[in-house]
Amino acid sequence: MLSTAQNTPPSSAPVMPPAYPRDRFMRLPEVIHTTGLSRSTLYDLISRQQFPAQISLGGKNVAWLASEIESWMNDRIAARAQETMQ
Repeated sequence: MLSTAQNTPPSSAPVMPPAYPRDRFMRLPEVIHTTGLSRSTLYDLISRQQFPAQISLGGKNVAWLASEIESWMNDRIAARAQETMQ
């Protein structure tokens, strides 16, 4: 009998992690600590669409994606580098 699953690894093969990095939620105290911004400044920037918006986790719980916070910080660093070049 000919098997159609000849190229699949045996079931004892280790499971590889996904090819993309796993994101995580950051709560407000961590966002404040990571960015160095105050709570009021964060929410002011969010209202002006200059900072990533929070994600509702249900009820009164919110969090931010770590990748979006990191991207925002990298954009700020890049903008500083652009200003010093001019």
